[in-house]
Parts: sequence; structure tokens; C-alpha cells
Amino acid sequence: MADVGYGPKPTNQILVAGYPLVQILKVEVATTMYPGRLVKKGTNDDDIIVNTAAGAAIGWLGYERTIKKHRPATVDTIYLADAQAAVLGGGNFVIVSSLATGQSVSKGARLVAGAAGELIAATALAVTVPTGTVPVTSTAAQPDLTEAGGLPPQGIVVAIAEETVDASAAAKDIMVRSLI
Repeated sequence: MADVGYGPKPTNQILVAGYPLVQILKVEVATTMYPGRLVKKGTNDDDIIVNTAAGAAIGWLGYERTIKKHRPATVDTIYLADAQAAVLGGGNFVIVSSLATGQSVSKGARLVAGAAGELIAATALAVTVPTGTVPVTSTAAQPDLTEAGGLPPQGIVVAIAEETVDASAAAKDIMVRSLI
């Protein structure tokens, strides 16, 4: 295997390199709350839930920066509800996250939020502009070239792949450089 630049992947840790900003927030709902997954605001500002596809992620669910009392046994173990968990953010650090099933990406690929806090490859926006010989005489006939709120349908790019990973058969760990 070629040297990927970072690594090797740490054992029972998710932080590979860098110095993220850390918030300690309460796990509101434990469903799919694994270390390295994207999280978003829960009911209150101090609550977190797993991020959704194109969701407004606030950071990454940490592991080694969470105190042992609230930390799961391993990075492959789910957090419990009401745990006080570290949430990593601020960008410019490398973390082990999860690439969703059905994805295959190369190092340098831009990644966006998928379901269950996992990552998927960002895709290019496609706009179809009608063509023909009849002149367009109204603005209603024009294609919509704007997105509501200024965000693309997949949400913002949250990470850059730091290694090539094929998760076409099953979700896999992936080292990524955080942009959030």
C-alpha cells in the first residue's frame, strides 16, 4: 500500500493530526452516534444528534477528547444517550470518519454529509439550460440558476479525502481533512 501522507490510522482513536476546537455537548439521541460521525444541534444548543444527509453539521463526534466516564469502550462502540461527548470542529485537522456504503472515492475527493453522520462524495451541480430556435420572452421560462439559501442540494463540502477508499460493498473508515 502506498504512503497516504497521514497515518497509519490510529488504533482506538479518531484524531490523526491537527488541533481541533472542542465543545463538550450532550448526546440527545444515541442512534448511530459513533465516534467520527458528523453531528448537528439537537433540541437545545448543548444537545447533539447524528447529522442527516445535507444536514447542518456542527462538527465531528470525538472520542479521545471525551472523558472516560462518558466515552464508549472503543471507537466502534456507540455513545449512550446523555453522555457528555467531545465535538470536534474548526477545520484543518485530520480525523477518521465513515464513508457510506456504495461510495468509492480517491484521495482529494470532496465529501459532503450523508445519512447517519457518514460521508458521501460531492457531485457537481447540473443545470439544464433549454435550447432551441424560439426566443425566450419571459423570465418564467428561464431555468432556475439559484439555490434557496445559497447552499447546493447536497449541503456544503465538509471534508477532503486523505486516502482512497472503496466502500461500494460496506461502509468503511476513511481519513479525512475536516473543513468544518
